[in-house]
Amino acid sequence: MQRRDFLRLSVGTAAAAAFAPRVRAQGAVKEIRIGYQKTGVLVITRQQATLEKHFTPQGIEVKWVEFSSGPPMMEAMNVGSVDYGAVGDSPPVFAQAAGAAIVYAAGQPITNGQGILVPKDSPIRILADLKGKRIGFTKGSSAHNVVVQTLEKAGLTYADITPVYLTPPDAGPAFANGSIEAWAIWDPYFAIGETKQNGRILINAREVTKTNSFYIANRDFARNHGAILQQIVDVTTATGKWAEQHRDEVAKSLAAITGVPLDIQTVAANRSNFVIGPVTDDIVTTQQGVADRFYKLGLIPKPIVIRDIVWRNPAA
Repeated sequence: MQRRDFLRLSVGTAAAAAFAPRVRAQGAVKEIRIGYQKTGVLVITRQQATLEKHFTPQGIEVKWVEFSSGPPMMEAMNVGSVDYGAVGDSPPVFAQAAGAAIVYAAGQPITNGQGILVPKDSPIRILADLKGKRIGFTKGSSAHNVVVQTLEKAGLTYADITPVYLTPPDAGPAFANGSIEAWAIWDPYFAIGETKQNGRILINAREVTKTNSFYIANRDFARNHGAILQQIVDVTTATGKWAEQHRDEVAKSLAAITGVPLDIQTVAANRSNFVIGPVTDDIVTTQQGVADRFYKLGLIPKPIVIRDIVWRNPAA
């Protein structure tokens, strides 16, 4: 994958220009830039200001940057505009294949909250019915992997469908007006499609494969400021543990930060896993399977080794 292809995959050349490279010296860190989406532990972390409470006494400011999906966050991280963020399994695979300056800092198994939706009255009843259909999803996102593995489970190939590459905000209306016949997506959009846009769950991702989300860091930030990165991971992990035991409050936090209605975020919070941990051998093996599958399909231009960019705190 050429550099220009990676830009087009993630945010497009014009939008990428907004993420001008920001070179950070190896000296003291004055600002940490966190990328987040409309769900997950980082939203709760922002709402509770746990990173601010931890780092303000050290004279470090926390800046939050919202993204609609993982690919544009990976591009921003690659050029040094974001230091740390959470994404699904596919964005870092595409990014690593493009030579992006990222590392895996922590992992989080996904047990629910993503899959493929079809309209309630759709004739699509089994996975094989997806043949010849228009399926909407974000290119390079975790939904991309769900589509690929669902097709394998159904005995179909990628050529058997018409992929329609849409961001989540664009895919929702397309699904509602029938422009796409199926929608592969994650929460809270998954819950929105299911409860507000007449959607029916064709399959949950957990029925197809093991999936993970990841906490990714800029490679130079990890190399130059490993102690700071470890603190970010520790605070994020502690917030995740709290979230597991306080789902009602989590839903309120998600709604307050994202603007997604409370009833939608309640659905998402109640079926989410918030436990964060190291990138274990099992997680690496699962993620390597994603990368190998994408290479075999020609979705990435070269084979990659996931373990090569797993960050290990040298001080640990």
